Amino acid sequence: MTTSTATTARRHPVRGDRGTTVGANALAPARQPARKTTGKPALRVAPPRPVSVPRAPFVAFVLVVVVAGVLGILVLNTKINENAFTLSHLQDQQSALDQQEQQLDQHLAVLEAPNSLAAAARRLGLIWSGTPAYLPLPNGQSVGVPQPATHGNGQPGH
Repeated sequence: MTTSTATTARRHPVRGDRGTTVGANALAPARQPARKTTGKPALRVAPPRPVSVPRAPFVAFVLVVVVAGVLGILVLNTKINENAFTLSHLQDQQSALDQQEQQLDQHLAVLEAPNSLAAAARRLGLIWSGTPAYLPLPNGQSVGVPQPATHGNGQPGH
């Protein structure tokens, strides 16, 4: 006949890492017998000894870092201001060039006007050719009658 181990009582107490596992003290650590005092004081943890670090190199390092930071900020500010002046000068140049471009565009528009082109052609000795004739490319026939250009007096121009 087999009996379950869960319902049977143990004959010997089970010892683990924490002591006996019987009764109310199942998780309590096992007690060790009291030691005899021999007149020596009990050992205790002492605080670590204070470490003395020389302060002069640290203070010098901090001063060097602070001075380098201040000088760096000063140089950065100077460069920013210098670039601001350069930017202002370049913007002034850009506005002058934009104005010059507008003037040149207006002058070009005047020169491209049909009356200005006709006057310039007369100054160069060119004459009016009359109604032009056209040659359509696919069939090569002419549209209109080609005529030589004449001066205002009816003579052909050269």
